[in-house]
Amino acid sequence: MAQWGQMKQLIPYLETQDLNELYPPSFPMDVRFHLANWIENQQWEDFEPEKLEQEAQALTLLDQITSYLLNLAQQNHNVVEKMRLQHISRNMCMLRSQPLNLVLTIRDVLRKERELLSRAAMPPPFPQSPPQVSVPAAPPTRDVDLLVFKVLEIQNCRQQVHQLREELNWERQNFESMQGSGSLQQTNGLDGGMSDVTKLQANITQHEYKCQVIAKKSVQLLQEAVSNLENCQSRLISRIKAWRWEQHQATIGHPFDDNLSPLQMWCEQLLGVNGKLRQEVMLASEPIPELQDKLALLLQTLIQSSLVVDKQPPQVIKTQSKFSTTVRYLLGEKVAPGKPVVLKAQIITEAQARNLGQLGSVPSENVGELINNTAILEHNTSSKSTCATFRNMSIKKIKRADRKGSESVTEEKFALYFTTEISITGCDIPYRVQMISVPVVVIVHGSQDNNALATIIWDCAFSEPDRIPFVVPERVPWKQMCMTLNSKFMSEVGTQRCLDNYNQHFLAQKIFDKPDIAGDHSNMLVSWAQFSKEVLPGRSFTFWQWFDGVIELTKKHLKSYWSEGLIFGFIGKQHLHLILKDRPNGTFLLRFSDSEIGGITIAYVGPSENGGQKIQNIQPSTKRDLEIRSLGDRIQDINFITHVYPDLPKNEVFRKYYTGITDNPSQRNPIEVGYLPVTIQTRVGVGVDNCESSQCKDTSSDPNSVFYPMDQGNGASVSPFYAVSPRNQFPSPIHAGVGSLPPMYTNPLPNSNTLFDGMDMSQSAATEMELEHIINTFVEEGREEA
Repeated sequence: MAQWGQMKQLIPYLETQDLNELYPPSFPMDVRFHLANWIENQQWEDFEPEKLEQEAQALTLLDQITSYLLNLAQQNHNVVEKMRLQHISRNMCMLRSQPLNLVLTIRDVLRKERELLSRAAMPPPFPQSPPQVSVPAAPPTRDVDLLVFKVLEIQNCRQQVHQLREELNWERQNFESMQGSGSLQQTNGLDGGMSDVTKLQANITQHEYKCQVIAKKSVQLLQEAVSNLENCQSRLISRIKAWRWEQHQATIGHPFDDNLSPLQMWCEQLLGVNGKLRQEVMLASEPIPELQDKLALLLQTLIQSSLVVDKQPPQVIKTQSKFSTTVRYLLGEKVAPGKPVVLKAQIITEAQARNLGQLGSVPSENVGELINNTAILEHNTSSKSTCATFRNMSIKKIKRADRKGSESVTEEKFALYFTTEISITGCDIPYRVQMISVPVVVIVHGSQDNNALATIIWDCAFSEPDRIPFVVPERVPWKQMCMTLNSKFMSEVGTQRCLDNYNQHFLAQKIFDKPDIAGDHSNMLVSWAQFSKEVLPGRSFTFWQWFDGVIELTKKHLKSYWSEGLIFGFIGKQHLHLILKDRPNGTFLLRFSDSEIGGITIAYVGPSENGGQKIQNIQPSTKRDLEIRSLGDRIQDINFITHVYPDLPKNEVFRKYYTGITDNPSQRNPIEVGYLPVTIQTRVGVGVDNCESSQCKDTSSDPNSVFYPMDQGNGASVSPFYAVSPRNQFPSPIHAGVGSLPPMYTNPLPNSNTLFDGMDMSQSAATEMELEHIINTFVEEGREEA
């Protein structure tokens, strides 16, 4: 089936706006319909915009189109259709000055049709899901095409006026010639001579009137075109601001498409329209200063609004550390050749950023020293982008402002300020352009990173698009805070599973310090201090430090567990007891610890001393613990937990996370071959003083193994053990968790001979050294924890 035949079937399913963009005013759908076969038989793909020698061929095709439309109109008996075809033909005749534009438009329309048809032929993905990212608005094709069409109409009016004036000048010359030669009196009374003079005077009068009418129409069209250009440019600048805003929001996980090509095309099109309108205003019969001023202002605004920070700097920057950023100029292909454009960067304070809004304001005080703070604007022909990349930039030193009250250095916001002078082809003067980055926090030590990140999160989440730099509210509704926490958690972890209502409810309890909070709390206000400054009751850390610790733990060690729903997550102990109280012994769930930063704990149902049930929480596992032994293996090690809440057998859902040491040397790491294997296992221990033999033995391994538990402290805990196995004849660490040193390692520390007195130490010297290394490593870890 021909391409148009397929399009006719697809068109009823397209939106009106899509159709308007597909078939612009310069090539309406009527032409596509009436000339379908002829159009599809031409070689439109041979035409390229830079091949000016193809204009003659393009003009021939244009003449054929207009001729065919006129013939079709004459044969059509429907008056409305006839007038419509005649109108289209006249409009297309105006394109004779730029025939290449028309053939390129037809080429692009056919390409878009093929793309639509190929998309329609593809089966929908399963399951179908909504797009996850926002797409920058493409140039409003219809608006730009209408502007181009209006410019062509203005040019046509000018050409008509020029032609009429040439004819008028010729007739005036003839009239003056007749006056000078006395031809007016030599008519011999004949009416014919007088008739020629009358006709000549009538023609002169008619031409003068036509010139006035067309010139007036041209001025009216110019005014309309400038007004349309202003509106279209206003939408463009709003879209650039929206792009910057979406880029800012991406810090907290909001969807963002960084593709700037559509906006660049839009900028270039409006620059071209502006240049043509300025030319037409200058060629007008009478000066129009108000339009000249308006177009000059629009040009300046467009040039100055086309500088964007394509790749933002890191929003938390440590002094003396390298970082990079990229600035892009959307009118880069229009920059005048010659002197290279050099961008300069400097760091500015919040107060200086506010002053930039004043016309001609330039930061005078230098608040920081930037190294490698200049870059040249370079054009990339393959990507058609013009960028200045600041590589290896660094803040050598920073000058702090006076702080108010309890404000810390991690709450002070700066920005990078980029500036240069750019000359555009066709413009007489250079233009000063400037742009600032998103807010950044400058730190001098890694320990400040977490608090600085809190400042950035609050700024990204709760600032307004058109704010005064860098104003943020002091309090926000919980529903906004909750959305931010959820978005940040999902984006950082890289998961599609969000925080459910139970998680969100516990987070509200946590931040408001109200364990009994109930009902709708979405409009309760959360302050900046509650989020990041005030220490949680009974803890040594803030809400943000605790929440960020959970993000880091989940991102590095628990992503797949969380994504598969194996981790319950944030839950309070009251709610925990409520959902586990009727479950059988051995039921457990995984929750994030609320007592320490970055910990996950196992809450389980077990038997109590009086024969009933009790719910206990095993000592949390931190990032360091999970680096030693994974969560799946820890769950496998603990025999008395059997079913993950609500009632899923643990060996079914966690089996793929179990690991083990193979007895086949060929399947082991080459480095391990030739060594006796060491196994690390997890045991839930009790204190040494009341440890009974049944509790201190590893029931899942060699019954002859002996365990030396660490101090348990309060409640059940994961305790590290060293097992002495008669098979291996040397101690192997069962678990190297976090806790105090075992009693055997209190001063004076026994040497290896004392510790393993009575054991068969007939192993090689290398084995004895390995044992001593294991002991020393364990002791050092205990000292660090202490």
